[in-house]
Amino acid sequence: MFKFLTTTAIMAVVAIPVAASAQTQAASVAFDIKASDTATALNAFARQAGVHVSFPYDAVANRRAAALRGRFTREEALRRLIAGQGLMIAEETPSMISLKVTPVETPQDSIDAATASTPGQDIVVLGQGQSRQVQTVSAKAMAKLTGGSSPLRSLGRLPGVNFDSSDAHGTYEAATQLSIRGFLTDQMGFTLDGVPLGNMQYRNNNGLSINRALLSENNGAATLSQGSGALGTASTSNIGGTVDFTSIDPTDKLGIDLEQSYGSANSWRSFARVNSGELPWGGRLAVSYAHDRQGKWRGWGKQVQDQINAKYVQPLGDAVNSTTFLNLIDRREDDYNDVSLARLKAYGYRFDNIRDFALAEQLATIVQNGGTPPAPFAAADDTIYQGGGVRRDLLAYEKLDYALGARLSGFTTGYIHLDKGIGTYASPYDPTPAAFGGSPVSVSALRYAINRKGVISRLKFAAGDHKIEGGIWYERNAFDQGSYLYGLQKGVAPSEFQQFYTNPFKTNFYNEYVTNTVQLDISDTWQATDALRLNAGVKGVVSTNRAHSVVSTKPIDGSIQAKNWFLPTVGALYTLDGNNEVFADYTRNMAAFVASTSIGPFSSSSQAGFDFIRSGLKPEMTNTFEAGYRFHDGDLQMSLTGYYVKFTNRLLASSISATIVGNQNVLQNVGGVSSRGVEAAANWKFARGWSLYGSYAYNDATYDDDVQPLGGALVATKGKQVVASPRNVGTAELNYDDGTIWGGVNAHYRSARYYSYLNDAKLPGAVNVNLSAGYRFSRMFDVQFNLTNVFDKKYIASTGTAGFVTSDPNGTYTTLQTAAPRQVFGTVRVHF
Repeated sequence: MFKFLTTTAIMAVVAIPVAASAQTQAASVAFDIKASDTATALNAFARQAGVHVSFPYDAVANRRAAALRGRFTREEALRRLIAGQGLMIAEETPSMISLKVTPVETPQDSIDAATASTPGQDIVVLGQGQSRQVQTVSAKAMAKLTGGSSPLRSLGRLPGVNFDSSDAHGTYEAATQLSIRGFLTDQMGFTLDGVPLGNMQYRNNNGLSINRALLSENNGAATLSQGSGALGTASTSNIGGTVDFTSIDPTDKLGIDLEQSYGSANSWRSFARVNSGELPWGGRLAVSYAHDRQGKWRGWGKQVQDQINAKYVQPLGDAVNSTTFLNLIDRREDDYNDVSLARLKAYGYRFDNIRDFALAEQLATIVQNGGTPPAPFAAADDTIYQGGGVRRDLLAYEKLDYALGARLSGFTTGYIHLDKGIGTYASPYDPTPAAFGGSPVSVSALRYAINRKGVISRLKFAAGDHKIEGGIWYERNAFDQGSYLYGLQKGVAPSEFQQFYTNPFKTNFYNEYVTNTVQLDISDTWQATDALRLNAGVKGVVSTNRAHSVVSTKPIDGSIQAKNWFLPTVGALYTLDGNNEVFADYTRNMAAFVASTSIGPFSSSSQAGFDFIRSGLKPEMTNTFEAGYRFHDGDLQMSLTGYYVKFTNRLLASSISATIVGNQNVLQNVGGVSSRGVEAAANWKFARGWSLYGSYAYNDATYDDDVQPLGGALVATKGKQVVASPRNVGTAELNYDDGTIWGGVNAHYRSARYYSYLNDAKLPGAVNVNLSAGYRFSRMFDVQFNLTNVFDKKYIASTGTAGFVTSDPNGTYTTLQTAAPRQVFGTVRVHF
């Protein structure tokens, strides 16, 4: 572990030079704010700056703000408005600013402002000032999850979002699933501080999960765009929306944060963060480390990871600012076995892998030679000894923000991501040769490596009532993938199953892929009147995938390209008054092809199959239309949005007739999906310290066409509900926080889902209730408790973990993950 961390740290230092950057808000804006009460002045600032501002209304009651007229940067204008108002910035993103009451100076003020809990801070910001459907979940909301939990779990409260995982923390990557408007995780785009994370799938070929990219304690705000993200979002998979994560900055003051969690299934997590405060030369550094161990609630095994984050911010003069970020992680995880409805009925809810290696060898022998398995097994391959994987990642970026003049600003980010991974499976189908150990069980492993390097650069120009913005994103991704079989010693249980094995007795394949992506965009935001803001823009994307088979019985060499230079977006925002606004937008988007042996066009089982499809295969496209209404005042936020999404050129794997190219597996375009629905949300602060939040969404996502697999029979999917997509999703949440005591109860509902395209394999709806509470003894010490699945409900969480199936009326297809039972976790935090 330490050898890995040392080596990768040196690589990061060599690969990413320390440079510099400026605040992205450096461009000046024309402000005309009349003298008024402070609340009205701050709302006017929000409209004119094009940003949502959240602040404690009670704290500014009976206060007045002076008039503000002229051209100022966003930062300078806000500083002038809140001067003498007893307010300070608690949290800031490009689209949101959260203010809090300025605390009385104490020796413990080193606590990180971004994660400090304040009674007036909104947990969810419902997109005020945006011309598209967008919501932001604050860092405060994420801090109330158990340490180490996925920030995706916090997003599950937003309208239309259904998040599922087989573990309580939502970090077991093979079984985490996000569903929004009929789209799943691999059809979304994800970024961290603007750096692309790829599609965040388990066997990701172009990125990594947010849990492996950032320690949960360093989460800043996360913004979800259900329909389409910002035009310049660095992603080639964001046809179903985007999630933009942020990391907190180092604090201005020296401080140490310590955190210890312990809970069910012998799970525990240790976290430490040191903030340097402002150094003599003006820089600020934060270094964090966590060791996390989460026990499995069924079967046997655990998820263990060691992770380091470092972030350094250095001003270089008045107009340039530099941000350097480094993440290192070593993660080892044991799998939860996929199950079927039939297996759940036969074996029970906690059925999983077996720890008895002798029994695993006995079952493998029966699989290979025939025979009757011992009770209670109906089939010898219904379970295995173990499966899982190892992930080692380095993610680093250097960002330069700069002001090139009073009206021109921009940033440039260079990044690198290195990944080494292996997925393991104790195979009962491939016995180990005698020369390699002789066990009837072997280790079937999929190994892969990612080497991504890229650069993002953007400029903003303020020209009167117009804000013009443009950018470029380039990435080169080298991805290697290989399948191997490794031997096990007969009669000897492996001392460490999850590891990087050597000396395979068989290589099934080894393939190399290179993907080059270029994205260009330009847009204009025009403040046509005081009430009306219009925006329009266009982006172009070209992504070229090249494959080379090094070892393969059916090699595939060649390239395929997804290209579209006209992907437009238009939007309008009309402010009715200081509290009410309406918006509408349209966006067109494209998904690039996936370069992998497992999925995508290169998963064809021969060169002939690939050559057959590559000239006519079209990339998936979406056209998204949205319109909505928002209300916001000091105590109440509300939003109501209607949408229609047309998804075309849907890709599906099928089999070609033997008369064409020998019954090869290929991709084909099989029509489209229509998704239409409504999303509503409200957040009401009904008493001091109390808030009530609720969201509801109805989504009608259905297949437009019947599917005719090449060489196969017609599959009547037209009008069927999209797999894994519930029609109804809702959340209700009650929270209390008076600054000392806090607590909350959250109930999430999803209606029935299907995992078969013909909708004959149905999963019933479910409600999951979670509780959290905490007590702050002082600014130096607090405790927290989390209770998940309060009523110990048994239901299916993720589905499609082994893919989806055309039909499964008997429930025998193993592609389901059961939800974790009731679990409790406690956390103690100390701040110096």
